[in-house]
Amino acid sequence: MIASHLLAYFFTELNHDQAQKIDKYLYHMRLSEETLQEVSQRFGKEMEKGLGADTNPTASVKMLPTFVRSTPDGTEDGDFLALDLGGTNFRVLRVKVSDNGLQKVEMENQIYAIPEELMRGSGVQLFDHIAECLANFMEKLKIKDKKLPLGFTFSFPCHQTKLDESILVTWTKGFKCSSVEGKDVVSMLRKSIKKRGDFDIDIVAVVNDTVGTMMTCGYDDHNCEVGLIVGTGTNACYMEEMRHIDLVEGDEGRMCINMEWGAFGDDGVLNDIRTEFDREIDMGSLNPGKQLFEKMISGMYMGELVRLILVKMAKEGLLFGGRLTPDLLTTGHFETRFVSAIEKEKEGLQKAHEILTKLGLEPSHEDCVATHRICQIVSTRSASLCGATLAAVLRRIKENKGVDRLRSTVGVDGSVYKKHPHFARRLHKTVRKLLPDCEIRFVRSEDGSGKGAAMVTAVAYRLAAQHKARQKILEALKLSHEQLLEVKQRMRIEMENGLGKETHVDATVKMLPTYVCSTPDGTEKGDFLALDLGGTNFRVLLVRVRNGMRRGVEMHNKIYSIPVEIMQGTGEELFDHIVHCISDFLEYMGMKGVSLPLGFTFSFPCQQNNLDEGILLKWTKGFKATGCEGEDVVNLLKEAIHRREEFDLDVVALVNDTVGTMMTCGYEDPYCEVGLIVGTGSNACYMEEMRNVELLEGEEGRMCVNMEWGAFGDNGCLDDIRTEFDLAVDELSLNPGKQRFEKMISGMYLGEIVRNILIDFTKRGLLFRGRISERLKTRGIFETKFLSQIESDCLALLQVRSILQHLGLETTCDDSIIVKEVCTVVARRAAQLCGAGMAAVVDKIRENRGLDFLKITVGVDGTLYKLHPHFSTIMHETVKHLSPKCEVTFLQSEDGSGKGAALITAVACRIREAGQR
Repeated sequence: MIASHLLAYFFTELNHDQAQKIDKYLYHMRLSEETLQEVSQRFGKEMEKGLGADTNPTASVKMLPTFVRSTPDGTEDGDFLALDLGGTNFRVLRVKVSDNGLQKVEMENQIYAIPEELMRGSGVQLFDHIAECLANFMEKLKIKDKKLPLGFTFSFPCHQTKLDESILVTWTKGFKCSSVEGKDVVSMLRKSIKKRGDFDIDIVAVVNDTVGTMMTCGYDDHNCEVGLIVGTGTNACYMEEMRHIDLVEGDEGRMCINMEWGAFGDDGVLNDIRTEFDREIDMGSLNPGKQLFEKMISGMYMGELVRLILVKMAKEGLLFGGRLTPDLLTTGHFETRFVSAIEKEKEGLQKAHEILTKLGLEPSHEDCVATHRICQIVSTRSASLCGATLAAVLRRIKENKGVDRLRSTVGVDGSVYKKHPHFARRLHKTVRKLLPDCEIRFVRSEDGSGKGAAMVTAVAYRLAAQHKARQKILEALKLSHEQLLEVKQRMRIEMENGLGKETHVDATVKMLPTYVCSTPDGTEKGDFLALDLGGTNFRVLLVRVRNGMRRGVEMHNKIYSIPVEIMQGTGEELFDHIVHCISDFLEYMGMKGVSLPLGFTFSFPCQQNNLDEGILLKWTKGFKATGCEGEDVVNLLKEAIHRREEFDLDVVALVNDTVGTMMTCGYEDPYCEVGLIVGTGSNACYMEEMRNVELLEGEEGRMCVNMEWGAFGDNGCLDDIRTEFDLAVDELSLNPGKQRFEKMISGMYLGEIVRNILIDFTKRGLLFRGRISERLKTRGIFETKFLSQIESDCLALLQVRSILQHLGLETTCDDSIIVKEVCTVVARRAAQLCGAGMAAVVDKIRENRGLDFLKITVGVDGTLYKLHPHFSTIMHETVKHLSPKCEVTFLQSEDGSGKGAALITAVACRIREAGQR
C-alpha cells in the first residue's frame, strides 16, 4: 500500500519537475497580466486608427464597415434563403423565421461541391454554377415561383460599400477564378441568375461569417453585440457608434464593424512579445509578414507551433533522448486537434504517448508530460491574447455607452473555441480579469455562416418594412411648399377678417388695437416703473432710459410671489397685494414719494379701449380673483393705489407681452415693427396702417395690432393639415377646439404631440418592441424641453436614451433614432407653420406701403425660439421662401415684458410732451 502511494507521489513530483523545466524554457510564451493589459491597450489604439479617415490607410486592423445597422429584436418574420461560400463546398439554405410570440427558426439545407476546375476557371463559370445549384435547391423545395430574399455569406476579403454590394479584394483558400477581383460579387451573382431566367430572388445582404455569428446569437440574446471566431482563422466584429466611423457618412445609430483583427501586429506593435517560434512559423507561411496575430492564436498554426518547439527541444537533447524522426520534421504533421486531445483531463498523457509514437518516436513518461505542458502553454497563450483583444473591444463598447457597468453578450464560433477542452474557460477568465466591471456572457453560435446570413436579411427586411410604415404615418406632418403657401394665404384672409368692422365679431384672429402708435426713436429719456403680471410670480422694475451719448437702458427689479389664496380671492385683495409689492420696491430703491410714469404688462386676454384702459375678458393660468372680469384693470390698480394713500403713480400704458417684445427690440433697431413670441404659448403683433384698423376712428399714422394668432384655425380653416395627433392633443387639453394654431406650434404642446406619435408607433409594433410603459401613457410626461435636448448635438443618442430611460422605457439604439426623428418632424412642422404666419404678416406690411421690396426686423422672444437648436433656422428659411420680396431680420428680445412696458411708457410720455409743446 505504502509502496503504491510512494510511487504516485514520485510520479507527481516528476511531472511537476518536468513541467517546471518546460515553463522555464518557454517563459517568453507565458504572458503576465500586465503584458495582457498592455496588449489590450495597444489593440484599443489600433482600433482607433482603423476607424479614423486619415489613419485608416496605414492601419493594420482595418475596421471595415459592414452596413449591418441593427441586431435582431426577436420580431423578425418570414421566409429567407442563404448562400454560404467559404471553401471547397458551399451550402444553400432555406430559413423560416416566425414570431408568433414564440421565436422559432426552421432550416433546411443542401451542400454542393465546387469542382477543382471551377475554383481556377472564370468568375462567370463559378457564379453560373452557384445559380444552377440554387435553382436545383428551389426546384426540390418547390419554391421556384416565389421571390425570396437572400443573404450571401462570402468569406473572402472584401471591401463593402453597401449592405448588398461587396468588392472582392483578393481570393484566398485556393480559389483563383479570373476576373472577379475588384468586382462586386452580388452583381455577378445577379447576372448569372438573370441569364437563367427560371427564378428570381432578392439579394439583400452580403455578410462576413463573423457578422453572421453575431447575428445568429443576437436572435436568441438581444444583448449580443460582438461576434468572435476562433477556428482555422480568427476574427471579430462588434457594434460601433456611427459617429466614430469616419469611413461612412452619417452620425446616427450604430453599425457592425468587421475588424479583420488577424492582422493586428502587422505593423510591428507585437514584436516584443513574438517569440522565435512565431517568427519561424511566419517565415514558412504562404503570406509572410501578414496576419501575425492570427498566427499566434488560430487553429491553423497552433499544432505547428507545438511541433516547432518539440523539434527545437529534441535538437538540444531535452526531449526524446535527442532523437528526431522524419514525421516530426514534416511541416503540418502535428495537427491542432492533437493539442486538444493531449490536453484532455483524463486520457491526455496516454493520448500524448499514442500521438508521439505515431510520429515514429519512442517517448518516455517525462516526454509525454513535457509535450502536455507545451500544448498547455501554447493554447493558454492563444486564449489569453484573444481575451486581451476582446477586452479592448468590450471596453470600447462600455465607453461608447457611457455606463458604469456593461452587460453584454459575445457570440462565438470556431473549432478551437468549441473543441479544445480548456480554451473557452481560459478566454472567459482573461476577459473577466481585464474587465472586472463588466458582466459578459458567451453564447456559442450554431451555424453562423448559414443562419447568420438569413438573420441579417431578416433584420434588414424588418427594418425596411417598419421604416416604410413609420414614414407613412409621419407623412401627414410633413408640409410641402404649396401647403405652406396655402397656410400663409389663409392667415392673410383671417387677418383681414379681424381688422374689418363687419367681419370682426366672427373672426378667429382678433387683431386687437393696442393704442401703441409709435416705436422708440432713440430720444426717449427718464425714469419709469414697470409691472409684469403674467403668472404666479410678479415683477416690479425701475427702468432708467438715457439718450444722447450715454444712450441705453438700466434696469433694477424685484420678484414677488402671488399666493394661491390671493390668486383665487377677491379682486381688491389681488390689487392691494400688487400695490403692497410696489410700495416695498420703492422703499427698497429709496424712491418713496416720487411720482413716476408706469407701464403695466398684463398677460391676460383684454379688450383695450385706450393705451391706459383695458377690460379683462377672462382670467387664465389659474387666476380666479372675483370682481375683475369685465372691469378695466388700470382702474382697479389706480383704486388700490388710492386706498393705500402712500404714493401716486401715473399709469400710462397697459401692455401685452408681444407688444413689449417689439418695443424692446425697436429700441435697438429702428426697423423693428413686428413682435413674435414662441414659448409656452405663441402670439404676434405688428404696426398696421390706421386706415385698415376699421374698429377705430382715424386714418392717419399707424397702430400696433395684437393679433392673438394662437386662435388661427379655430373656425376649421386648418383642418386639412391637422393630423390625428393634433386632434388627440386638442381633445384632452383644457380648452378643446380653441387656440388650434398655438397647439400645433407652441412649447406647451409639442412634447404632447410627440408622445402621442410614440404611443401610436409602439401600438403598431414599430417602436420599443411594441411594449408601452405606464409612464409613456401619462399626459405631459414628454416635456417640450426634451425636444430641444434630443435634437441638440451629436451626443444626442446617449441623451435620448437617458431621457427615455427616465420615462421608464428600455430602448435600443434604433429606438433612439426613431424618437429623434419624430422630434425633428414635429419641431420642423411647428417652425414652418410659424414661418408661414410670419410671412403673411411681413407681406401685408409690404403691400400696405406699396413697396416692391421691404426691409424689416422682427423682435422675438420665447423659450422654444431661443432654446431649440433648429427651430429659429427653419422658421427663418420658411419666411425667406414664402416672402421672397421681404428681407426679414430676426432680433432676440431681452426682457420684453419688463423693459418693453417701460419703453412703451417712455414713448407715450415723449409723444405726450411733444403734444403739450
